[in-house]
Amino acid sequence: MRPCVHPFFHAGSNTWSYVVVEPAGKVAAMIDPVLDFDGASGRTATTAAEALLRFVHEHGLEVRWILETHAHADHLSAGHWLKTHLPDARLAIGEGIRDVQKTFRPIFNLGEHFPVDGSQFDHLFAAEETFAIGALQARVIPVPGHTSDSNAYLVGDALFTGDSLFMPDGGTARCDFPGGSAATLFRSIQRLFDLPDETRVFVCHDYAPGGREVACETTIAEQKRANIHVGSGTTEAEFIAMREARDATLAMPTLIIPSVQTNIRAGALPASEDNGVRYLKIPLDQL
Repeated sequence: MRPCVHPFFHAGSNTWSYVVVEPAGKVAAMIDPVLDFDGASGRTATTAAEALLRFVHEHGLEVRWILETHAHADHLSAGHWLKTHLPDARLAIGEGIRDVQKTFRPIFNLGEHFPVDGSQFDHLFAAEETFAIGALQARVIPVPGHTSDSNAYLVGDALFTGDSLFMPDGGTARCDFPGGSAATLFRSIQRLFDLPDETRVFVCHDYAPGGREVACETTIAEQKRANIHVGSGTTEAEFIAMREARDATLAMPTLIIPSVQTNIRAGALPASEDNGVRYLKIPLDQL
């Protein structure tokens, strides 16, 4: 079955979010929604999330799932905010989030009262778990390597890859975060390459290399043929050497500190302190 896929681009973080709708009905899911955040001022906004919400309301859609591909390090999730406006939707991520929470709880000194069991989310997907979006059948495909909790979602003929694959001229995601592994990412991508060539591929980020227009959709066949990092018969050893050399040159993502400590909370911002102000922490000399 071919779902209707509606992409939304967030220019501030080069992120694609999606509304995925059953082809002959009104049931939908949202994937990787973004909360606007200005790192210089610490101001948050819901402009991008409101666009998603406005779209589903204008089209009379029933959102049953808000899906995160992983705990992102480059943007804050709007999952929690959207959940407050879409009470029938379940906010979900892969069960690997528990390992990410265990890794970052001490880094941000969140304390033993911060649960590392994933209970901030409504549902934790197991590997290869199936679920429904109305008449659409969907499957969770684990794609660790970029992070240990990364999942792709196969919804009908549409694959949402998270950060495992970019557009073919953009390559693949970095693997030097805690829990990351270039070897593991290579093997994850090979599992995606086993899908039918005509499978539509929707990426989470696009940085418009060469100055082209931003894009979000390709196919498994095109990825296998032309992905600059892992296509055209690239071997595992070649990929690992390329990925490790490239990752060594990359700066930390600008928003990794606010993003991770928010996203392991399912997009919920920290509680206000006694002065009524919420604070995010900056761990010095740790990352």
